[in-house]
Amino acid sequence: EGFAVDDFLKPDRVVIGTSSDKAKKIMEELYKPYVRSGNPVIFMDEKSSELTKYAANAFLATKITFMNEIANLCEKLGADVDKVRAGIGSDDRIGKRFLFPGIGYGGSCFPKDVQALAKSSDDADYDFKILDAVMSVNEKQKTALFPKIRSHFKNDLKGKKIAVWGLAFKPDTDDIREAPALYNINALLKEGAVVSAFDPEAMNNVKNIL
Repeated sequence: EGFAVDDFLKPDRVVIGTSSDKAKKIMEELYKPYVRSGNPVIFMDEKSSELTKYAANAFLATKITFMNEIANLCEKLGADVDKVRAGIGSDDRIGKRFLFPGIGYGGSCFPKDVQALAKSSDDADYDFKILDAVMSVNEKQKTALFPKIRSHFKNDLKGKKIAVWGLAFKPDTDDIREAPALYNINALLKEGAVVSAFDPEAMNNVKNIL
């Protein structure tokens, strides 16, 4: 997506799961040039490192989903979600990132990792209620705009031409895996609308499936 090399060279942290002293020494040596500014290399057992990866992405997915719920509530209460976002984002315990409301998360990592963590929880006979709520809310959020579109056209979308700008799950990528735009396009087509879509990166991938 254009940032892989930069992310590798300047990591926030490096998490390594190993029970081997030899592997630990080798990985420590390999990563030393990339953590000179003091960002940590954290060693742990393999299960903990795998859970760390899943937990980080599940937490970010939860943060996005929470903000989408706040946006939905703002609409009902007459509040301005952008002002709420600025207000809570200035709290350094919360932070400014992943607070922009929208039509749900997509891509490869968040859906897959949230589902994997939920599956691991089920296998361990643990009822991870927050994850179930995140997945349920996100599924509904993907097409949250669609009822508004139908209502605007008095429940008759047949022959209406609808423009869709942005097809990938986030900007600057051609990744359309679990992209909410696709769910909306399919809903529009089912109602007989004509869709005119554009994305600077993802056009070819979408043309391959639609």
